[in-house]
Formats: sequence, C-alpha cells, structure tokens
Amino acid sequence: MVDWITILLTIFGLCLFEAVNSVDNAIINAGVLSTMNARYRRFFLVYGILFAVFVVRGMLPLLIVWSANPSIGPLGAFTGAFSNDPSVLAAVEQSAPVLLITGGTFLLFLFFHWWFLEPKSSFVSEKNYTRKVGFWFYAVASIILMILVWQAIQVNPLMALGAVAGSTIFFITDGFKQNAKESERELRKGNLPDLSKLLYLEVIDATFSIDGVLGAFAFTLSVPLILIGNGLGALVVREMTVHNVDRIKRYCCLKNGAMYSIFFLGLIMVLNSFGAGIPSWASPLITFGLVGYFFHKSNQNLPQTKKKKPSIA
Repeated sequence: MVDWITILLTIFGLCLFEAVNSVDNAIINAGVLSTMNARYRRFFLVYGILFAVFVVRGMLPLLIVWSANPSIGPLGAFTGAFSNDPSVLAAVEQSAPVLLITGGTFLLFLFFHWWFLEPKSSFVSEKNYTRKVGFWFYAVASIILMILVWQAIQVNPLMALGAVAGSTIFFITDGFKQNAKESERELRKGNLPDLSKLLYLEVIDATFSIDGVLGAFAFTLSVPLILIGNGLGALVVREMTVHNVDRIKRYCCLKNGAMYSIFFLGLIMVLNSFGAGIPSWASPLITFGLVGYFFHKSNQNLPQTKKKKPSIA
C-alpha cells in the first residue's frame, strides 16, 4: 500500500512540476501558433504531442541513464528501464551520484539565474533590480561549481565531471531559450512558412523539456515513472497552450513557486549525490507545497491582475 502511495505521489508531483515549469514554453508556443494556419496548428497540437511525450520526454531520460552508464549500452538502458534485470539496476544505482549531481547543478544554476537575472512577481519592486544585482549570478554560479567540484573530487572524480556537465548543459540550454524568446517575437512579425514555424516549435519544446527531465530525477530514478509523470505534464502544457495561456499568465506568482521548487529539488539532488538519503516523498511534497502556496498568493492578487490586458511577450 505504501509503495502505491509513493508511486502516485511521485507521478502527480512530476506532472505538476513539468506543467508549472513549462509555462514559458506554453506562452511561446501560443504566440507562434497564433500566426499559423489551422492545419499546422492542428498537426502540432495533435501529432506533436506524440513527439513531445514519447520521443523527447521518453527518450531523453533513457539517454541520460545511458550517458551515466556507458557500459550497459543504449539497448541495455532501454531494456533495463522497463525490466528488473539486476545487473542493469545495479549499474544505474551505482551511477546515481553522478546523475544526481549533474541534474542538481543544472537546477541550482537555473534557480540563481532566475533570482538574479529574470523579472519576478510579488516581492521585487525595483524596476532596475536585474541591472543592479545581475552580475552576481556569474559569481555565485562559479563559486557553487568550484565548491561542488572540490567536494566531488574527494568522493568520486566522475561526480566532479557530472557537476561540470550540469553547468555546461545549463549554459547551452539557456542560450537556446534566450534565442527562442527573441525568435518568437520575430516569427510573429515575419512571414516564414508554417512548416518552418512547426519545426521551430518542436526544437524549442525539446529544449524546454530538459529542465523537467533533469528535475525529474529528484523525484525518482525510475524511467517509467518519469515517462508517465512528465508525459501527463506535457499534456497539461498542450492544454494551456490551446485554452488557458492568458489565464495562466494572470497567476503572476506561479513561476515563483516553480523556481523555488527547482531550488529545493536541486539541493536535494546534490545532497543525495553525497549520500544524504533524503526520502523520495520529500520532492513531491515540497513541490505541492510551494506551488500551492504561490498559486494561492496569485489567486489573492487575481482581481488586480485581471485589470491588466494580458499579452503574450
């Protein structure tokens, strides 16, 4: 009974985390889709979900497991994820610290990038806040990486490589995201073919999914559970894209909940990579609590927010 409760808690936690973490993705999708004809919009929303769930969010966890366990090979990573092969399970368990510190470093960088460089709702009132403290992100990120690498070298040199890999993945994906936001504005103005826009959306969806997939390992190392939870979250994102983008944007504090969740999930992953043993149920409960709190906070401010005409930026 306890196992089923943990499984359901993990799946719903993954779904919620994927959904709230993909709000920016849904906004960009909606902005580009509004410039496409009905045929291509339908193709993206119906058939594109197959690519988003089964190819991106299905294959990416397997690729991550394989990269952390090169000895088992791609076939071993696939079969081991959906079987109880003791040798494969033992290999995945042995590589867990490397996997966790990689994802944890990525998530910590993601949080501090938001904290220092991105606009926030409800608790930062200065318009030039980012300009004043933005440079601190690079200092904090460098110090975090130095500390993690130093500590990891003393435990397992591969963990040090994992920390560097997590920072590298962050900066690569951040570059794609920044370019996506600029390109989305240009695509809405320009007259590019709908097919080009469709391919662009699939690439951007894959880029944004990396946050959710790496963060998913804070919930569980089970690829099937990650596939189910993130797949359900991807369906919610598609629903937001079609019907609820303007409404979601009115919940101005919702992203705060997602980013604070990312901070704690990253911290849990790093601590567990060093053997802290934080239980698996902590991640979904923290996610539920933080997102629920900021959803309530947004709901309290909703009347004031409704006065503003929503726009996709």
